[in-house]
Amino acid sequence: MSAESGSSKFVEIENDAFRNSVGTMDDAGKRKWVFPRKPKGKFTNYRNYASYLMLAIFFGLPFVKINGNPFLLINVIDRKFFIVGQPFYLQDFFILALGAVTSVIFVMLFTVVFGRIFCGWLCPQTLFMEMVFRKIEYLIEGDRNKQMKLDRQEWDAEKIRKRVLKWSVFALISMTIAHFMFMYIVGYQELFRIMSEGPQEHPLKFVAMIFFTIAFYFVFAWLREQVCTLVCPYGRLQGVLIDKQTINVYYDFKRGENRSKWRNNEDRKATGKGDCIDCHQCVVVCPTGIDIRNGQQLECINCTACIDACDEVMEKVGLPKGLVRYATEAEIENQDTFKFTSRMKVTTVFLALLIGFLGFLMYDRGSMEAKFIKPAGSTFFIKNGKITNTFIYTLLNKSNEKKILTIKVLTPAHAEIDYFGSEKIILKGDEILKGNINITFPEDDIKFSKQNMVIGVFDEKGEMLDSFDTTFEGPFKLML
Repeated sequence: MSAESGSSKFVEIENDAFRNSVGTMDDAGKRKWVFPRKPKGKFTNYRNYASYLMLAIFFGLPFVKINGNPFLLINVIDRKFFIVGQPFYLQDFFILALGAVTSVIFVMLFTVVFGRIFCGWLCPQTLFMEMVFRKIEYLIEGDRNKQMKLDRQEWDAEKIRKRVLKWSVFALISMTIAHFMFMYIVGYQELFRIMSEGPQEHPLKFVAMIFFTIAFYFVFAWLREQVCTLVCPYGRLQGVLIDKQTINVYYDFKRGENRSKWRNNEDRKATGKGDCIDCHQCVVVCPTGIDIRNGQQLECINCTACIDACDEVMEKVGLPKGLVRYATEAEIENQDTFKFTSRMKVTTVFLALLIGFLGFLMYDRGSMEAKFIKPAGSTFFIKNGKITNTFIYTLLNKSNEKKILTIKVLTPAHAEIDYFGSEKIILKGDEILKGNINITFPEDDIKFSKQNMVIGVFDEKGEMLDSFDTTFEGPFKLML
């Protein structure tokens, strides 16, 4: 087959995919329920291991603490945020905003090179659907054929028993997921307290928990793959991000076409037949109901179930594996071996730099934030040739360590500070402290009615943790 005819064939397959763009809908737009066969094989085993790790992280992370702080807490209600055990405040939201922009750039570049690997291996929707709910479904109702038979079956005792059991387990798991999601908002200790006190003490939180339970149940018991094929914006976005150099799950149409059923002792090459024996095993295992042989499709989540199914068939009939495999479109068209190109290398390095930059933003934010504000309506007073201003200070300790602080005026010189108490200010980790101080200067040192002033906050080692620019007020002087 020439390169031109191969490209034409690829375009023909792409057009077929466009005409049958959604594998879970018929021509009338009615949903077709997907009953994927239970996958098995090398990639399925790898995905299982990755899923076990991700699930362990999800269910274990709420109980992990660093220096007494939760590893991850996004409490929007009480405005408490902890990331990797470090407290974040509203003042740090510009860092989170930059981090969000960096994350978007990372996802886009990652998709350009590596396709939708995230969808098939790490996405929470795929993780819970395929590795939790689908496995329970296999356990209760059996594999593909038994599920299809049960679906066509009348509502007898067997069907009622299996469906009620499955729906009950689904509801229980959905409630468990909702509770753990709530832990990431309020913390596990607060959640246990709310549960022990009951819904009468916390009616709004109870209603929120019921709502999220119903939402998770709806997604995993009914909506399912429609989240990936119709709802998820990332799936739509990938259509404009991938190109011929993007790694995806592809069907090698040059090797596989023309498709024909398998016959023993047949020289398929001599008769013009490809390696695809048209067994449809790659179709029946697909969780989104597509035919990977129709070319790259937006509904493909790169879950690799079709790779394992095809490799199993190729091994049985004695043909080489890899008819469906991770590849690039250019590799399939040109029949080249896969190469980690210079573009992939440069992009991967840039992605690593983005991760480093995001980490830098997270940690290079200072351990202290100080503000010195004059009370509303206050002014100065003069006594014994000295001018005094009152300031309200707000000190925020962003670290987990206790700080022993002192306040000093950096400019102008010769300042006196009245702390209304001890000169040593003790500030616990993740604590905000407010107080008053009087700052006094000799009258001759204040040349303007509003004199620029810099106040610094120092730790017990003498290291300046933060500084604040403000003004010191004095009497108006006519400069001649």
